[in-house]
Amino acid sequence: MKKNIIKFLKFFAFLVLGLLLLWLAFRNINFSKLATGLKEARYIWLILSILFATFAYLSRARRWKLLIQPLGYNPKLRNAFFAMMTGYLANMALPRIGEISKCVALGRKENIPVDQLIGTVVVERTIDFFSLATIMVIMIFVEKGILGPFLLDNIFTPIQHRVVAIFGSAIIFWILILFAVFLILFIVYMLRKRLVKIRFFAKLFLAGRGIIHGLKTIAKLKRRWEFAFHTVFIWINYFLMTWVVVFAVKATSHLDVADGLFLLVVGGLAMTAPVQSGLGAFHFIVSRALLVIYGISTEDGLVYAILAHESQLIFGAIVGIYSFYALLKKDPGLTPLDDTGLIEKIP
Repeated sequence: MKKNIIKFLKFFAFLVLGLLLLWLAFRNINFSKLATGLKEARYIWLILSILFATFAYLSRARRWKLLIQPLGYNPKLRNAFFAMMTGYLANMALPRIGEISKCVALGRKENIPVDQLIGTVVVERTIDFFSLATIMVIMIFVEKGILGPFLLDNIFTPIQHRVVAIFGSAIIFWILILFAVFLILFIVYMLRKRLVKIRFFAKLFLAGRGIIHGLKTIAKLKRRWEFAFHTVFIWINYFLMTWVVVFAVKATSHLDVADGLFLLVVGGLAMTAPVQSGLGAFHFIVSRALLVIYGISTEDGLVYAILAHESQLIFGAIVGIYSFYALLKKDPGLTPLDDTGLIEKIP
């Protein structure tokens, strides 16, 4: 009962934050102009965007499988894909819970220890972080400093001002954060033998060992070049699924490849916000980026954000629901993916 209450409170808190960001994005908006923009949009481009997203998801499933194989397990690609999409579906309820959900889903289906799967997810996220960071560095040169000033003026500077207003100095804030982290780690280390007797900490330590074990798998990969290929392929498709949507809106149809990279980075940062599936955060940050950098009206920017976000959200929900039930089936008669990614019929 207590766990359910905590889960509900988390869901409610994240939902309120998302709705607040939505309000910030849509306040003072000419809804008549927004509706006209949505009506006149060329939705054919959304089909192409979803196609690129599908390529990215399939590639992510294959890359995840490559990370799992050094652990001594060889899950079916279709199950890895279904588990991953189930995780995306779970993210619509609570941010980041999808990472655990997909590990639990695949672990139960393929009889793989969940803690070891969590380790592979940590590796995935680490690689994704460096991939996005690399793209940001590229953007600094390609867009001649547009990305840097935007992030500085609209994200980092406001945060810094709030921190300074509370603590008087940003340095004091970071010193306190570092001190608290070291203090917590020291206490946990000194009391580890006692804490391990507590169920919560026992699970935490177990997950920690699994994470360390998972991090070591990257060095044991037999198909490093295939892993590298999928990493690049995934981000190429992320870029394409973001960029092609600009052609659906007349006001953004002139944006070129470099502008598409900018939108990928800004959208990626927005999706890291602690709200359900980027709800509100994506709309607010992306529409503001289009306004500040390119002078595109907030209404037209929101048209792009709505088309880009909601098309992927609906697609992810549909595939996620199907994937959830596909994992529950013991003997499906028809599955969309075999181990090579091709359509197969099981007798």
